[in-house]
Amino acid sequence: MNKSLKSVPDSTTAFSLGVDLQVCTSKNPTCCTKKMEERYQTAVKQDIQQVLQTSSATLKFLISHNAAAFQETFEVLIRLAENYTSTLFCSAYRSMAAEATVHVQEFFTDVGLFLFGTDVSTEEFVNRFFDTLFPVVYNHVINPGPTDISLEYAECLRVARRDIRPFGNIPQKAIGQMGRSLSPSRTFLRALNLGIAGINPTDHPHFCKACSRALLRMQYCPHCQGLTLSKPCMGYCLNTLRGCLADLAEVDLHWQGYIQSLEELSGALSGAHGIERVLLNFHALVRDALVQARINGPQLSEQVNKICGPPVRKPKHSPGCSFDQNKDNQGLKMFSRLSEETLASRRKEFIGHLRPYRAFYGGLADRLCGNELAAADGAPCWNGEDVLRRIYKISLLPARPSFKLLGIFMHI
Repeated sequence: MNKSLKSVPDSTTAFSLGVDLQVCTSKNPTCCTKKMEERYQTAVKQDIQQVLQTSSATLKFLISHNAAAFQETFEVLIRLAENYTSTLFCSAYRSMAAEATVHVQEFFTDVGLFLFGTDVSTEEFVNRFFDTLFPVVYNHVINPGPTDISLEYAECLRVARRDIRPFGNIPQKAIGQMGRSLSPSRTFLRALNLGIAGINPTDHPHFCKACSRALLRMQYCPHCQGLTLSKPCMGYCLNTLRGCLADLAEVDLHWQGYIQSLEELSGALSGAHGIERVLLNFHALVRDALVQARINGPQLSEQVNKICGPPVRKPKHSPGCSFDQNKDNQGLKMFSRLSEETLASRRKEFIGHLRPYRAFYGGLADRLCGNELAAADGAPCWNGEDVLRRIYKISLLPARPSFKLLGIFMHI
């Protein structure tokens, strides 16, 4: 309880009839004054708020810890996928690797921006990647020459890529895969952060006047009779807290829906369209796109000549592979460590730990009384009027109307 609150006076001469008290009235003599009762009123609100915060602390840590862990895991996957794709160019298309790697980096930067909440379109950044890749592929694979194509000619190729379709249906396939894998992952991360934001307001409930008085009578009124070690009877505690926490109990339906949504999202992150598989296999799609462009080179050259004219060239500047493949080796080692705790196992573990909290708000009063506030079975307890040795239920609070809270867990 509130440690800053002074205990009742030690001297029995301080006892009076308490005629000026509003809540802790009693037929017995009391050591409380009106001023002390007011201080108890403030203290009991702080006490209940503290036990609520303590009760939700583990749940908040579970969600916030996993939100950070999932984000870190996604960041590792993005770095690995970028390394794999850049390594493809360094190993198989070394002459254009330096130029291509720049576009690879831009693409995976867009992947990260989308995944972590920026308002970008998967279709837009996938198309942008293949648009910017086409001039590089044309210059080094389809129509290589002793000199490079000009910037103006490269821009014409970039704009014409979607009409010429040098990579066949690979870009559309990539758009579909990225959309199906990144969108659920993005929503999953956002849902975790919403869960944290949704729990915080419930740690600071507003108690009406009737509830504040009921909590005061339950928690501190026995002190006014010198019964400083007495705890409320279980039934009395449950009746009081269930009434005062009725608004929080109404959140329970939304909270259960929130957990169910997380379970469904978690399932959508796995399988053939899981982010792990799609990102780490993106380099294979790029490889297929390059092979298709090389095979159809003569036809593509004819199409390009019709749209952009013959190549306009400038002095060649091909520095070769500038990508540090040691980074890829580090990435592979990192992935080996990550494989011990894959996304699938992490999601399964997280959902498993979250399920016991499914009825968190509905059972809040029972949990607070059972864990901390109420007297143990068989122990003397305070029933609102006196200390009893035989425990029986007593209801001091009439049912009060509850006020609907925002459905903070309703929409993800």
